[in-house]
Amino acid sequence: MKNRITAKALTESAIMIALATVLSIIKLADMPYGGSVTIASALPIAIIAYRYGAKVGLLAGTVHAVIQQLIGLSTLSYFTTWQSILAIIVLDYIVAFMATGLAGVFRKVIKNQPVALCLGCALICLIRYACHVISGATVWAGLSIPTEAALSYSFIYNATYMIPETIILVIVALYVGSAVDFRAAMPTRLVKQEVPSNVSWIAPVAGLLSCAAIVYDVAKIFEQLQDAGSGEFDITGIVNVDWVELIVMNAVIAVVVVCLLIVRRSLLKKPE
Repeated sequence: MKNRITAKALTESAIMIALATVLSIIKLADMPYGGSVTIASALPIAIIAYRYGAKVGLLAGTVHAVIQQLIGLSTLSYFTTWQSILAIIVLDYIVAFMATGLAGVFRKVIKNQPVALCLGCALICLIRYACHVISGATVWAGLSIPTEAALSYSFIYNATYMIPETIILVIVALYVGSAVDFRAAMPTRLVKQEVPSNVSWIAPVAGLLSCAAIVYDVAKIFEQLQDAGSGEFDITGIVNVDWVELIVMNAVIAVVVVCLLIVRRSLLKKPE
């Protein structure tokens, strides 16, 4: 029985690694020196980690990391020393993507599947972000990151794609985790409470507003990262972003989304 379970886990892992690889190739935004915004490409590995635990999750994450390294071999062309190349491989790929296998750490702590899966996805994005920041402030300093204030610019550069990547991943994980029971031996559709027609529109609208905010943020930030004269990437252009406008706009949308969800929850409550 144990061998059958192991074979099943390996088979599912292979399928999910393939799916994660395909999703990682479909990019919504692509940074010139590494980093991109994808359609929740880490979710398939996160689901494996949630279903089978950290051991299987880290194995799947490691394989996925190696594949991502092979896809991103061109980034190594910026470096000539073996120390720099090794640091990029370890920080930007192996550790950053292998950490996806930790997405299931909240399963035993939090019984609510969507919440546990979302927190796991947020955690692995935080770990990946930390890896990229360290790499940017050290190895990439002088290339995509100015040597002066390298740590500050590394925080900014990597945040430009990791924040929308994290938001998209968490939103998709919430929807998928609410629809499919990954705790079952074979994933099955969760039986949902019947939603009245006057309430059913709220969740999709809240999701669309969140996605619109992400697209707007990416567009407003990325347009400032291109030199107007040469057309080349310039991280220092980040200072020209109207952060007050972005913060106010995102705060307003966040309040609207929260209010919509509160109204939805109150309407779904059964009368006493």
